[in-house]
Amino acid sequence: QVQLVESGGGLVQAGGSLRLSCVASGSIFNNNRMGWYRQAPGKRRELVAHSTSAGHTNYTDSVKGRFTISRDNAKNTVYLQMNSLTHQDTAVYYCNYWRLGTTESSWGQGTQVTVSS
Repeated sequence: QVQLVESGGGLVQAGGSLRLSCVASGSIFNNNRMGWYRQAPGKRRELVAHSTSAGHTNYTDSVKGRFTISRDNAKNTVYLQMNSLTHQDTAVYYCNYWRLGTTESSWGQGTQVTVSS
């Protein structure tokens, strides 16, 4: 079992930046994918970005060029640098861990990001 703890959310004005962090602990396997999802009120949870342990990254179109995902495998930590934030980025952001090739997946408790317009 893997536990995830997110931090870094908060209130920011449109055009501002935030950096989210997610620390994983527990039975972490090297071949994994960690990423960020978000869920706005009344909407489904959607992928924001993810990164595999091999360094492959993927972003949803709406954040390309504004958000950057990175990870420190030695610290079992994944980051999400969010720049040029807009009101549409307001959501609860969840960290996810997936052991590649299995059904083993874990979620963090979520961190609120609110962008004031």
